[in-house]
Amino acid sequence: MTGTDDEAHRCRMQRRQDIQQRRVEAARLRKGLVIVHTGAGKGKTTAALGMVLRALGHGQRVAIVQFIKSAGEPAEKRALAAFGDQLRFHATGEGFTWDTQDHACDIAAAQRGWALARGYLADPAYRLVVLDEVNVALRHGQLAVADVLDGIAQRPPLTHVILTGRGAPDEILARADLVSEMRMVRHPFREQGVRAQPGIEF
Repeated sequence: MTGTDDEAHRCRMQRRQDIQQRRVEAARLRKGLVIVHTGAGKGKTTAALGMVLRALGHGQRVAIVQFIKSAGEPAEKRALAAFGDQLRFHATGEGFTWDTQDHACDIAAAQRGWALARGYLADPAYRLVVLDEVNVALRHGQLAVADVLDGIAQRPPLTHVILTGRGAPDEILARADLVSEMRMVRHPFREQGVRAQPGIEF
């Protein structure tokens, strides 16, 4: 870059910095956010777990309630065990609906998970509550959208909640402060027949 190019770049960056600084100074509100990770692409839970690590790093208490996924011992739960009582992690599902083939059983599992989740949402000691795959439970009628919206509404003012899973209902999207949609561009299972692998899918 020439000296003229350098100066033009510096002027553009200065303008951007000034605009950003004004935006930061104008943003004075602090509140617990409703965050939705949805879409057909991979990475919804993974993105939520990144926020979990960030919250834990700040010394905040976190609760994770996994719906749908089977009540085994997820690898991420083992990895996060080092945080001890700072984190509560519950895998409450019975597995994918095509595996269980028992709608009543799936509903009962989702209701058990929701009872746990609602308790954490109401507890001001928890600054972040992750409702993993709750959107799928809602889509399959295992939970009522009105109940989940009510639980979110009753949480303390500074509690953040993340709802993951494809097919987030319109009512959930309308209530959210932040929505990220993961779009599937390519998937190794569908295109190459690559099976789920430890460290990637589970």
